[in-house]
Amino acid sequence: MTKKNEHIQVIELFAGVGGFRLGLQQASDNFKIIWSNQWEPGSKRQDASEIYVKQFGSKGHSNRDIAQVPTSDIPKFDMLVGGFPCQDYSVARTLKQAEGIEGKKGVLWWEIHRILNEKKEKPKYLFLENVDRLLKSPASQRGRDFAIMLASLSDLGYIVEWRVINAAEYGMPQRRRRVFLVGYHKSTAIYKRIVKAKNPTEWLLSDGTIAEAFNVIPKEKKLITLSFEIKGDLPEISSHFNKGKSKASPFENSGIIIDRQVWTIDTAPNYDGPYTKLGDRILLNGAVPKEYYIDEKSVDRWLYLKGAKNEKRINKASGIEYQYNEGSMVFPDPLDKPSRTIITGEGGASPSRFKHVIRTKEGKLRRLTPLELERLNMFPDNHTEGASDIKRAFFMGNALVVGVIEGIGRSLINKV
Repeated sequence: MTKKNEHIQVIELFAGVGGFRLGLQQASDNFKIIWSNQWEPGSKRQDASEIYVKQFGSKGHSNRDIAQVPTSDIPKFDMLVGGFPCQDYSVARTLKQAEGIEGKKGVLWWEIHRILNEKKEKPKYLFLENVDRLLKSPASQRGRDFAIMLASLSDLGYIVEWRVINAAEYGMPQRRRRVFLVGYHKSTAIYKRIVKAKNPTEWLLSDGTIAEAFNVIPKEKKLITLSFEIKGDLPEISSHFNKGKSKASPFENSGIIIDRQVWTIDTAPNYDGPYTKLGDRILLNGAVPKEYYIDEKSVDRWLYLKGAKNEKRINKASGIEYQYNEGSMVFPDPLDKPSRTIITGEGGASPSRFKHVIRTKEGKLRRLTPLELERLNMFPDNHTEGASDIKRAFFMGNALVVGVIEGIGRSLINKV
């Protein structure tokens, strides 16, 4: 267990507006963020970075393309955290690099790998977040991208456990499903404890960092743990993993990799505490600006976009006619349940299938305000104040639910 005054020095990559930092700070004073990086490519305005600096100060903050930041510029640290963008993680052989791997331009996962690889003293811990489809992408080789990530981290000396967590299933106010990964370097006591136990299933179901924070049970009555080895170098994995073998990913929603050996289980939440509803996080009508109320003239458009469709459409590029089908969505959004997942296009007044719309006690329809979106991600009120409302909504669409980070962070600090 970490001593009272012993700090874990943390760097935060792809920091956004600071969700990881907030969660870790709420989990324990022992987490100390010493360096952070946030860069929005292709944009002159760096609004997220400005919000981050406004909330946490400029000391140790970098607003540069991480690919242009030399590893030597990053101070020594104990833990790397970040919600890295989901892209194509494939690799290809090249004569220019001794390891034989080369990420495609702009693929930010390989910047994490570069930093870990180039640091002579490896950081003890990793804490990463991504969309849950990472476990089964791409469609042509289900699970290949995740296999590349796990194998590359295993080769760098890490045990990595993962879990897909839907925040709402543990009482939080938003149905946001994400995969969380926690890694332990071979120099740590946790690594040695896992290896010594020789039963990774117990770590995944009860003893592990994520399991203690967010309890689970096996989804099936009969415990089924799949075990397999990820073989080959990274280019071989990229070319051959699960190719032509299965339309399903071999990775279940919980798992661990130890020295390239994978154990994975399909688990279900085991939670019986209180639940937070969308209605618990909304503002009283008097506090909502008029522009968030929906004009009666646009209600039909909202109803069309939210409704079921079975209609002929024409592809603009090819001119080919096709039949378009989609199901209906609940409209307006129910206040007695957790909210749907916030998306980056949540802001703005134009009608949309995916934006949240609620009905007030007076019977009026309105969109959610930036402050309400912050609350659904468990951010402090007005954390993103200073940016435009559309940008604030965009930030929350990109953000994570802070309570998940806090829970895992608290569990981790009790183990290290």
